Amino acid sequence: MTREAAIERAEDFVASGVFKTELARLIAMPTESQNPERSRVLAEYLEVGIRPMLESLGFTCTRLAHPAAQAPFLFAERIEGEELPTILGYGHGDVVRGLDSSWSRGLSPWVLTEVDDRWYGRGVADNKGQHAINIAALDAILQTRGKLGFNAKFLIEMGEEVGSPGLRELCTQHKALLRADALIASDGPRLARERPTLFLGTRGVATFDLTIEARSGGHHSGNWGGLLSDPAIQLAHALSTIVSPTGRIQIDAWVPRDIPASVRRALSECVVEAGPDGPVIDRAWGEPGLSPAEQVFGWCSFDVLALEAGDPATPVNAVPPRAWARCQLRFVVGIDPDDIVPALRRHLDRHGFPMVTVAEVDGISHATRLDPEDDWVRFTAASIERTSKQKPVILPNLGGTLPNDIFSDVLGLRTIWVPHSYPGCSQHGPDEHLPLDILHDGLRLMTGLYWDLGEWRDPV
Repeated sequence: MTREAAIERAEDFVASGVFKTELARLIAMPTESQNPERSRVLAEYLEVGIRPMLESLGFTCTRLAHPAAQAPFLFAERIEGEELPTILGYGHGDVVRGLDSSWSRGLSPWVLTEVDDRWYGRGVADNKGQHAINIAALDAILQTRGKLGFNAKFLIEMGEEVGSPGLRELCTQHKALLRADALIASDGPRLARERPTLFLGTRGVATFDLTIEARSGGHHSGNWGGLLSDPAIQLAHALSTIVSPTGRIQIDAWVPRDIPASVRRALSECVVEAGPDGPVIDRAWGEPGLSPAEQVFGWCSFDVLALEAGDPATPVNAVPPRAWARCQLRFVVGIDPDDIVPALRRHLDRHGFPMVTVAEVDGISHATRLDPEDDWVRFTAASIERTSKQKPVILPNLGGTLPNDIFSDVLGLRTIWVPHSYPGCSQHGPDEHLPLDILHDGLRLMTGLYWDLGEWRDPV
């Protein structure tokens, strides 16, 4: 009954084919949350896919619902002692659209297929494979030690890919049920394929449309050019006041005062690399004086996602009546989310662009970040290092966005994510895959972590 024996047992799940069979069953369910025709499958994933797996481990499962959600949630718990620490796990069983016709020959989004030491299938990386790894690690602990040594809770949702509707309300309603000492979950990619990674929060995101409606209809540029304001030119100038030609944000309320010392220390050991299939990093872009890691994980970024005036497909000789841009701010802790749009409005008015309207899109996701030097982070990092024999990368927050603020702010939890994927996994695209080396590594790391949690007590 040793830690090493538990890790070996987890490895045996893969060698024996048991884990592959279970994951193939999950992948075969086309749980596209963006597809209204899949609502029945979303519920089946919880009841037929996940519930039996967790109940076989002694979890009590409860189906939860909220009117704001398009699909139910599954809550599971295994309570071994009131004096023991409680860990909340999370996963989402929904996936983006399969894009069936775009996958390489011989591959299907709904069939788990192994090619060249990779498992292919929609959800194998995001997120079915990741929470299946964690459940298998719990199984290995129970089969080896007979108990976890801590209390475990799980929340599985089926709407993360469409913005997690109802999750915030559900967690607010069921705070007591979801009470825990920490969230330890898996989603997103590692910083690099070969480096175990922890991330402790996420950047927030605010998406908004900037529009100038100058008049109804276009007017001949020969007859009216020079007499009519051009909304495309006006919008271009308005955008140029928001960000410099080198990508530096020029609205003070949109950038942090500084990067905390503990965050700088953590990021000093992070190397952002594009990899063989990634783009070349533009080192002169963004806030001057920051490393690539600080730019992505410690600072804010502004991007124009789309820009349109006139008819781009078939331009005509006319002054366009309208110009539109969809923009996005990714922001870190320290930015007031309630002041993002008002600050933009003040900025545009101050620079002479009252004609630009600002419309928020899909609400604002808040930024979160656990202190990299928190005791729970130190413990988790030490466990990962003990198993992998290398120091993990610790990201104070992910560059992207997850519903982490619901767990940190609504439930008041420390949040630690241990991702079992990598930047090149084709997440959300055709040929989504999970390399077997990351699969094996994830099983080892989580089994070791769960084992250590059964022997550790929160000092706080």
